[in-house]
Amino acid sequence: MKKPVLQATALVLTVALLPATTSAISAVDANTYREMEQFMSVFDRVRTDYVDQVDDADLIKGAINGMLGSLDPHSSFLDARDFENLRTQTDGNYGGLGLSVTMEDGAVKVIAPFKDTPADKAGVKAGDYITHIDGSLIYGGSLDEAVEEMRGKPGSPIKLTIVRPGRDKPFDVSMNRAVIDLKPVNWEVKDKVGVISITSFSNDTGADVAAAIVGIDKALGKKPLGYVLDMRSNPGGLLDEAVNVSDVFLSRGEIVSQRGRGKSDIERYFAKSGDAAKGLPVIVLIDAGSASASEIVAGALQDHHRGLVMGERSFGKGSVQTLLPLSNTSALRLTTARYYTPSGKSVQEGGIEPDIMVPQLSDPDYKTRPRFRESDLRKHLINEVKLEDDVLEEDAKDDPRFTETAEGLKEKGIEDFQLHYALQTIGRLGPEGLKVAMNKAAAKKSAKPATAKN
Repeated sequence: MKKPVLQATALVLTVALLPATTSAISAVDANTYREMEQFMSVFDRVRTDYVDQVDDADLIKGAINGMLGSLDPHSSFLDARDFENLRTQTDGNYGGLGLSVTMEDGAVKVIAPFKDTPADKAGVKAGDYITHIDGSLIYGGSLDEAVEEMRGKPGSPIKLTIVRPGRDKPFDVSMNRAVIDLKPVNWEVKDKVGVISITSFSNDTGADVAAAIVGIDKALGKKPLGYVLDMRSNPGGLLDEAVNVSDVFLSRGEIVSQRGRGKSDIERYFAKSGDAAKGLPVIVLIDAGSASASEIVAGALQDHHRGLVMGERSFGKGSVQTLLPLSNTSALRLTTARYYTPSGKSVQEGGIEPDIMVPQLSDPDYKTRPRFRESDLRKHLINEVKLEDDVLEEDAKDDPRFTETAEGLKEKGIEDFQLHYALQTIGRLGPEGLKVAMNKAAAKKSAKPATAKN
């Protein structure tokens, strides 16, 4: 059986094709037929009486989109143009800005910029709203239209007008489009620690992470002190690759389970024997832009006490989308299951809570810039265990340990405080100290009172 994809809002990396079914049609009852008659009556009135002539295909697509939009933010209909966009994104090589975006109340909202892309270098941040492109208002248009305008010939200039919560006035950001060649895995050695950055979960991501470990060993001529697995602003991707990446660091146990509508509709994924990292300490970096497949990896390593999770609470997308073909040029992307970490926790809404909360002090706007997560999306799936408000609002709490300013860090040559803190932690604690820290974090979590509401 081919595996479905975990997808974060507007970004789709690749998909699993499953045969469409028509069995549900036979279950339509008399009440449903009456509703369908009402729909056809409205459809006919619009065709004949609307002030302007409207194309039938546009009306039907609008009706389908309205139906799917009433379900959750990730279910949608794909027509021929959407398929072409999907192919372009799957290739991971196109002329654009390097942004993952969604639509909120008619406005284009940034989920996250990809690292080292034009948008990232220009300072576009997660949670920003894009209101104009080259001076033209895009509010009220479709997400596809906005994405098409942002893409273009590599090297061509573009100007975005940004509204950033926390700032009084909109501001313009200019940049040049570039070829967005998304390499899912990059690695480097810093302070005798292997830093592995995963930007997306596409084909062979797991193999690339295993190869990165080999490359780090060769570069050092010996084993590193440990590894930092950086999945910040990673919107997700393939379920298979989330399992494969987790398996690189785990030698046994469940990695993730996905559960559909029925009680028996459960599929579990397990680690194979062998830990490519040889038990060396791992720190997992996540933030509000870490979603879906990123949360599977972080949750698996956290639950198995194999990695210390550090940074900010993740996005909180705990649902699985499956692509169901309808014709040669159209398909239905439908939410078909929820996924759960090895301890049985759903990350839907609440996300993965870090063992150590570390703010990104290198970002001068981090205090005033709201975090944008699954729980902020309209019609998002509700966690089966309802979350207390303080879980969703924990980012608002200041930690007295972190008092440095962005300017002060820059003077010290620290451009990425979260990564710097992770490297220092591995260097200071070492393998045994990090294991003690993970056990303490696990004990602290298990001692917390339940947050369910009856």
